[in-house]
Amino acid sequence: MAQPASRQELIDYCKRQLGAPVLEINVAEEQIEDILDDAIQYFQERHFDGVSPMYLKYQVTQADIDRGRAPHKSQVGIVTTNTPATIAGVSTSFKWEENSNYLQVPPNIIGVTKVFHFDGSNSMSSGMFSVKYQLFLNDMYFWGAMEMLTYAMTRSYLSDIEFLLTTQKQIRFNQRMDRLYLDIDWETVNVGEWLILDCFMALNPNDFVRVWNDSFLKIYATALIKRQWGQNLLKFQGVKLPGGVELNGRQIYDDAQKELDGIRERMSNTYELPPLDMIG
Repeated sequence: MAQPASRQELIDYCKRQLGAPVLEINVAEEQIEDILDDAIQYFQERHFDGVSPMYLKYQVTQADIDRGRAPHKSQVGIVTTNTPATIAGVSTSFKWEENSNYLQVPPNIIGVTKVFHFDGSNSMSSGMFSVKYQLFLNDMYFWGAMEMLTYAMTRSYLSDIEFLLTTQKQIRFNQRMDRLYLDIDWETVNVGEWLILDCFMALNPNDFVRVWNDSFLKIYATALIKRQWGQNLLKFQGVKLPGGVELNGRQIYDDAQKELDGIRERMSNTYELPPLDMIG
């Protein structure tokens, strides 16, 4: 069908775009499965529609606190240096430490922006003694007692104070490790407290079937299969079939590679979010 809604329907669509069933697509099913996995991975990592911003909540356990408060794991290594005087290798011992203050995150999380810690430390908006509560209690007890401009300026000033007094949690994250390192004072963390992660989740096509019908994914997967088709035929260059038809794997491969270069350039210019330093 023209609008694939499953993995197999997308594969059938790509084959039809390459000429099936009129032509025989000389690509094994195992190769197509690998190609489709690569296309989905590229779509999730580069396309702005391949991920979704979301908030994940996590309740701190005693194991997390023990791991965060545990002494760093020390390891010893040997490094070889050359001294200018003797031009000889000198072995020198060094010691480095590895942090264990991390939380295990799901593998479909590809980026973490920041962490909110809901422990009551937000002095600007926590409880009835907060500045925000007192502002509403004393100055806005009836509608119209305060101008909206004055209120907006006061809230902006309070936000600046909160930004200076309540520092952001320092985090380190790499999606290949599935670990979120929290460089915080774990002595202030208690069991049962909640952490809210501002993160990006890769869309699972099996859960959100409209991914299979994405315009970029369809043309990209088709070009990848076409290149694999040409690469398979390169081994039979010059072989003539009955009727004088000659396999031209090199031409198929070159055409597919040219299409892929254009598609990836379009990805960078159209579908990929620009770096932060390029956003004005």
